Amino acid sequence: MQSGMMWRLVSCTVCVLLSSQLGSWSVWAGADDLEEQVRIEVLFKPEECSRKSKKGDLINAHYDGFLAKDGSQFYCSRSDKEGHPQWFVLGVGQVIKGLDIGMMDMCAGEKRKVTVPSALAFGHTGKGPVPPNAAVVFEVEVLSVSRGPRSMEAFGQIDLDKDRSLTKAEVKEYLKLEYEKGGRPRDEPFYEKILADIFQKSDQDRDGLITAKEYNIYERDEL
Repeated sequence: MQSGMMWRLVSCTVCVLLSSQLGSWSVWAGADDLEEQVRIEVLFKPEECSRKSKKGDLINAHYDGFLAKDGSQFYCSRSDKEGHPQWFVLGVGQVIKGLDIGMMDMCAGEKRKVTVPSALAFGHTGKGPVPPNAAVVFEVEVLSVSRGPRSMEAFGQIDLDKDRSLTKAEVKEYLKLEYEKGGRPRDEPFYEKILADIFQKSDQDRDGLITAKEYNIYERDEL
């Protein structure tokens, strides 16, 4: 009697553990399946590529968004915010998950068409002109790829006088070098617009400097 009860208890425990493990595997498998549904088509790739984008990199890019169902356009970075290309950190959720996945390993100058399922775009709620449960397509052009704000190594490179804060002159010099390395030098008004955007977002106390704490917004150097 007791051995029978013990066997049933052990069997029940094993079933619970197996069910829990299978549930976890199902979640992981579901996430992997979704990522595999992100379709990437390379439209243009430069012959020279000194750096490919990875998680944590600072990306400067233009992108246009379309509904997969009928091709209607819902976003264009060239007409939004006075047409400035968008700055964001790749792989940390500053853009939709599908773009975080679809823009990995891109070169400066590369163009891609990225098709994203709704679960990795705007989900069951939608957003603005994007209806619920809508797959979307983005045409993206990466203009520059550089170390992102988690890298204090990059901060050290920008901080020329090593005073643990960044001036506009230091940031501008760094941007010029990055664009020139990529073979895409720009004029002064271009850099001034980017500087204004960077300091608007990062200079939290509005003192005209970006401190190490303001710069390293994620307070982690490993990403």
